[in-house]
Amino acid sequence: MVAVTLNGERQEVAIDPDTPLLWVLREHLGLTGTKFGCGIAACGACTVHVDGNPVRSCITPLSLVEGLSVTTIEGLSSDGQHALQKAWIAEQVPQCGYCQSGQIMQAAALLARNKNPSRDQIVEQMNGNICRCGTYLKIIAAIQRAAREG
Repeated sequence: MVAVTLNGERQEVAIDPDTPLLWVLREHLGLTGTKFGCGIAACGACTVHVDGNPVRSCITPLSLVEGLSVTTIEGLSSDGQHALQKAWIAEQVPQCGYCQSGQIMQAAALLARNKNPSRDQIVEQMNGNICRCGTYLKIIAAIQRAAREG
């Protein structure tokens, strides 16, 4: 048994501790908001927070999060009213939408540390989260809006 706090609730799972966190979330716990993109931590689609820090769940074994707090896109806001979620809609960021949960989780980690990041700080934080549709300018605008509107 591996115990983690997932989206604020303690979970115990009887799964091989070497299983990537991504597959535990999606296949065993039914939290499908976190996406598989590349499997090598290069795209960011699988980004979740572990104790508030963004991590790539596709390469993070379950054993590394034992006893820690994991937050997925589902746990960011129970009603979709997180400032970033609202800004994503207002700025019409998603096209295909596949990378968006990872993008939002990466941005949420930045705004948790820095309530008013500069454009350069946003770009630096988001570097490594790939959007195949190329909505980078809209992503930056949404993060700036969320920072303003908090």
